Amino acid sequence: MPLLTRIRGPRDLDRLSPEELNQLAEEIRSFLVEAVSKTGGHLGPNLGVVELTIALHRVFDSPKDKVLWDTGHQSYVHKLLTGRQDFSKLKMKGGLSGYPSQAESEHDIIENSHASTVLGWADGIAKANQLMKRDSHVVAVIGDGALTGGMAWEALNNIADAKDRPLVIVVNDNERSYAPTIGGLANHLATLRTTDGYERFLARTKEVLERTPVVGQALYDTLHGAKKGLKDFIAPQGMFEDLGLKYVGPIDGHDLEALESALARAKRFGGPVIVHCLTEKGRGYQPALQDEADRFHAVGKIHPDTGLPIASSGADWTSVFGEEMVKLGEEREDIVAITAAMLQPVGLDKFAKRFPERVYDVGIAEQHGAVSAAGLATGGAHPVFAVYATFLNRAFDQVLMDVALHKCGVTFVLDRAGVTGTDGASHNGMWDMSILQVVPGLRLAAPRDADQVRAQLREAVAVDDAPTVVRFSKGAVGPAVPAVGRVGGMDVLREPGTDRPDVLLVSVGALAPMCLEIAGLLDKQGISTTVVDPRWVKPVDEAMAPLAERHRVVVTVEDNSRVGGVGSAIAQALRDGGVDVPLRDFGIPPRFLDHASRAEVLAEIGLTAPDIARQVTGLVAKLDGRYERGAADAVESVEPARD
Repeated sequence: MPLLTRIRGPRDLDRLSPEELNQLAEEIRSFLVEAVSKTGGHLGPNLGVVELTIALHRVFDSPKDKVLWDTGHQSYVHKLLTGRQDFSKLKMKGGLSGYPSQAESEHDIIENSHASTVLGWADGIAKANQLMKRDSHVVAVIGDGALTGGMAWEALNNIADAKDRPLVIVVNDNERSYAPTIGGLANHLATLRTTDGYERFLARTKEVLERTPVVGQALYDTLHGAKKGLKDFIAPQGMFEDLGLKYVGPIDGHDLEALESALARAKRFGGPVIVHCLTEKGRGYQPALQDEADRFHAVGKIHPDTGLPIASSGADWTSVFGEEMVKLGEEREDIVAITAAMLQPVGLDKFAKRFPERVYDVGIAEQHGAVSAAGLATGGAHPVFAVYATFLNRAFDQVLMDVALHKCGVTFVLDRAGVTGTDGASHNGMWDMSILQVVPGLRLAAPRDADQVRAQLREAVAVDDAPTVVRFSKGAVGPAVPAVGRVGGMDVLREPGTDRPDVLLVSVGALAPMCLEIAGLLDKQGISTTVVDPRWVKPVDEAMAPLAERHRVVVTVEDNSRVGGVGSAIAQALRDGGVDVPLRDFGIPPRFLDHASRAEVLAEIGLTAPDIARQVTGLVAKLDGRYERGAADAVESVEPARD
């Protein structure tokens, strides 16, 4: 019977011999390749933390001891060792989340999938333990990529301030986040990886000096007293120790005995300790190791033997943007690209290959990226900062107070906007069109198809005195949705065929095909509909109010939160224009959405053509009923006067 099937909880690991633990590690790797190849998911990171996770659960007593993961996509092995071995619906509706989930297990403490937050969590939990006089430990596992985020260093500054507060920080150093980790910290960790450790040097020196008559011990004492300078010379771990953090490592992250020894020492220390572990992303799976781009960081459904994708979904939104960026780069020398450790996922890899000197990877530091973009713009460049929509939330203050306030020509390209689905609550890009509405001067485009991505990206980078935003969806881009006319700056996608149509349907971004389907369903109910795509949803086009006035009701459809979204902005524009037409906004409700496919999430929240058409039909019918009752009431009120 496979060892893995006998593991129902962390304490089951205690009964295994060293040989069995190594066998278990191999079984886990085989399981991950087989399971994740069927569903898709974060494969490479989890192949790299197998031994580390086993060691953590042997040394610490979860859930009494809190084991926290940053980011949570490296928690698959943790799930396996805490009783969750059904990966058949990983990231699917009703299946396991791709991240830690409090709803799944008491062993999952935080559901983080935005990087660099775990040290702040660990600091707070350790403080609470101290206040409540608990004897439990806190362990924060953080990738070297996540350490490029400023929040991690803010937390380290606080953690180091309490020398007697137990907290173990495990740096999972695989030289990568998505792509190879960059920056000064990466260089520092690389030095630690490639230099003999101080402790080993000191031990060898002590052995030699103790055999030296008379002066040997004195020399050793002097040497030991000068250990700070020696450590910086031999292995520059002093950066951590200058903060007041005990440093252990580097440790081979695939050597179970060494890992357990280091973690046990850190556990006994009684204060903040950094355990530096060297791991190999994609370990044990040759296709992942051969993938130089991101070591199979995240994969779709693949052939487990070859690592090749089972099916191609055709051109996607990201690749359309990436190809147009290369063309713009060839036309304009001032255009530069910025990424936050996600060069390939946001489609900038081709631009980087063509113009390597014009690409800046800031690490997982969206706030810094936005401010740096403002500086680039002030210096005469036009930066294009490509980032997932959900991650721009982290840089809102910088967009507002650095880019917009200073009227800097910076273009933000938001990938994975709207409902993304399988990655769950943290990755749905459902807030950008709400939070950005309050930024003065900012202009926001929501392209409906590939042609509009190209056109609106060009319009965005032509603006040099204000921030611009272009947002698009995840996945395959559908066929072109042609316009049949233009009103102001808005594209008309469907004309009603009557002078006094019932419904003005405002379609936002990728939902254009669905909005045309809605119009077709309404037409079958005898409800005439105009469908328009605003293209630029902020500011609201000046032609919107006069156009709305020619209709009986306005309906907006967007894949963004209904709270403060495009529908709200249009409603305000109509009020400001003195247009008293009923408006109904359809969008994402203000709640966190569980992981499922995009289609399943949209169906769950009622953002489908039949659902919306049904409600709009009811709305129009109610308007008709109100008009008829009003007319009847008027007749009844005047008849007695005639008598």
